[in-house]
Amino acid sequence: MPLKALPALAALLVTIPVAAEESASSPLPALTIEAGAISVMGVSSGGYMATQLAVAWPERFSGLASFAAGPWGCAQGALSRAITQCMETRLGLPDLAELERRYAQYLDNGRVGDSAALAEQRVYLWHGGDDEVIDPRLGELLAEQYRDWLTNPETQLAVERTPTAVHGWPVSAAQNSNTDTVGCTEGGSPHLLDCGVDGADEALQWLYGTRMEPPEGEGRGKLMRFDQTRYYDGRRLADEGYVFVPKACEEGASCGLSVVLHGCRMSAGQVGEAFVRYSGLNEWAAQNRLVVLYPQAEPSLPNPQACWDWWGYDESSWQRDPVHDSRQGKQVQAIKAMVDQIASSGT
Repeated sequence: MPLKALPALAALLVTIPVAAEESASSPLPALTIEAGAISVMGVSSGGYMATQLAVAWPERFSGLASFAAGPWGCAQGALSRAITQCMETRLGLPDLAELERRYAQYLDNGRVGDSAALAEQRVYLWHGGDDEVIDPRLGELLAEQYRDWLTNPETQLAVERTPTAVHGWPVSAAQNSNTDTVGCTEGGSPHLLDCGVDGADEALQWLYGTRMEPPEGEGRGKLMRFDQTRYYDGRRLADEGYVFVPKACEEGASCGLSVVLHGCRMSAGQVGEAFVRYSGLNEWAAQNRLVVLYPQAEPSLPNPQACWDWWGYDESSWQRDPVHDSRQGKQVQAIKAMVDQIASSGT
């Protein structure tokens, strides 16, 4: 895939009735978050980054949901490999044995978390069968990695494929009033694919089980902008991120937390609040006392499409072997710091 095709790595969006948002960014709140109820999700480049976070900090993230993304460590710090083996596969599929050696080395060096904690995660994976941006076989490799890592894959891992879906985030028009959805087989901006599948529903039900109840009417909650600059010292992230806080969580109730990462060309600076409002997650969050954190990347010279750093662009200019996919990764550390702040009054 030529470099000009990178914009196709765009990720995804969906609808939500919420209270009026804050007019200006605020500090992230410190809330009562249950330690065992923190998950991370992402789509496309956000899916790759979500997996990096889940592997780096399995003690923190008990669940992972990855939409339209491939195996952990795939790019190994090289943009050329990211394009030719981790998006399309014209140079062949990634070698899982090679990636496992990378993981083992990271484990020995303390760059990823305890393998015993990783083995207990719950994992939800979705891919469109007709995805021409990220080859669906790459999603199968991620599933294969987790089958090797998990204690009981049959009960901890869900792998979903929608055969005719292209690249995007699956939604159900019957449950989503957002008019910006596109055909499941057609795709395109804003990459909200009307496939009759509510991705937010499927992922949250799998990750949190009986804790989740279907939304009933307009849930009470607030979508707020927050100041990201205090968590990151570079220029690769936007000045502001978003967080959705249910009313009950704001009032001190014990709540869960999910970090949700957009894909390329899907940041708020590029598409407004489409993803943070219309992924379908906020309705479920309001009903089920779940805080949703939406960090934001932004375009830059090495990253013109505002992708998350899953190939090393934020560190490859000064490191021979960038560790973007480890605990030392700058963006991994920034997002982890945001989670720690929200959960600083945790149970």
